[in-house]
Amino acid sequence: QVELVESGGGLVQPGGSLRLSCAYSDFVPSHHAVAWYRQAPGKQREWVAVIYPGNIPKYKDTVEGRFTISRDLAKNTTYLQIDSPKPEDTGVYYCNKWPSLAARGIWGQGTQVTVSS
Repeated sequence: QVELVESGGGLVQPGGSLRLSCAYSDFVPSHHAVAWYRQAPGKQREWVAVIYPGNIPKYKDTVEGRFTISRDLAKNTTYLQIDSPKPEDTGVYYCNKWPSLAARGIWGQGTQVTVSS
């Protein structure tokens, strides 16, 4: 059974911080890149950060410098540190394989992040 379990979301004020976690069991092998995606209300899901084997991160330009992706291979877990969030960062956040086509339509329930004062 595939497990993708995201957690850590909530309401955060602009300029605050939040740390998301995602346990992906063995769905994402250690040699495979893992990414965070988000879906804002009324919009399509988009990627925001990816970490490649060897701990090489890459970020969407709108989150560069504010988001930090990391991965614990021993725990099959990835994290997304969100600093100085903006209202436009609001959405449901998911983790999954990168690219998303490799997920073959399998997604977790996501975790809601709401940025508001």
